[in-house]
Amino acid sequence: MKCPACGYNDTKVVDSRLSSDGNAIRRRRECLKCEKRFTTYEYVEHVPLMVVKRDGRRQPFDRKKIIGGLVKAFEKRPVSMDKMEEVTSEIERVIQKKYDREVDSKVIGELIMEKIASLDEVAYVRFASVYRQFKDVNQFMNELTIMKEKEKQKGEGQ
Repeated sequence: MKCPACGYNDTKVVDSRLSSDGNAIRRRRECLKCEKRFTTYEYVEHVPLMVVKRDGRRQPFDRKKIIGGLVKAFEKRPVSMDKMEEVTSEIERVIQKKYDREVDSKVIGELIMEKIASLDEVAYVRFASVYRQFKDVNQFMNELTIMKEKEKQKGEGQ
């Protein structure tokens, strides 16, 4: 830390404590050259996680969009709002753990599909049809075939 009085680059921490609001660390420092004391504050830097869309646009990550997609997929299905919140939180944790500043929307979509598939097949197909932008019945059938194969492999693995 550079001394504000003389510009010397080396200081020592004399005292450290949590700020009154608990969102920062207050440090008393002393310059090792001129012995001037000064206070610094250390804050957590909140860098917004940006989602890179298919067309290259970037927008801030918004968990409400995940919940909105889940609500549509699980409409009239036996999955509670609490479960959808839980799934959204799990997805958000995975993303924040793996990605620092940017995440591709495809990654988010695949995570959502993975979570939905384990909860409800009908909701999975609903979400997949929108997410993968099925153009015709053949694409829809291909997705169902893949889903059935995975289910069959799970059954054989047990």
